[in-house]
Amino acid sequence: MTSKQRAYLKSLSSTLEPVFQVGKSSVTPEMTEAISEAFNNRELIKISVLKNCMDDPRSIAEVIAERTRSQVVQVIGKKIVLYKPDKKNPKIILPM
Repeated sequence: MTSKQRAYLKSLSSTLEPVFQVGKSSVTPEMTEAISEAFNNRELIKISVLKNCMDDPRSIAEVIAERTRSQVVQVIGKKIVLYKPDKKNPKIILPM
């Protein structure tokens, strides 16, 4: 992903509300499964890391991205933005 594409995705994610919250139990297999299913309906997902979660948001983002085969767009504070293009019918067209 180029920096121009990343910047475009960041601009799209600025209006998104977090869809998932990572809490004290950190990243569970159930949460990973739910995020994978959410990628069936949307390509860009925002996740919030709660204050009671002791893990680093950057490492959480990398673990989720690896398990869901998505890409980390950005991690700002306790907010994570992930992107996974739809293979059949992409809704977000990235600039070249």
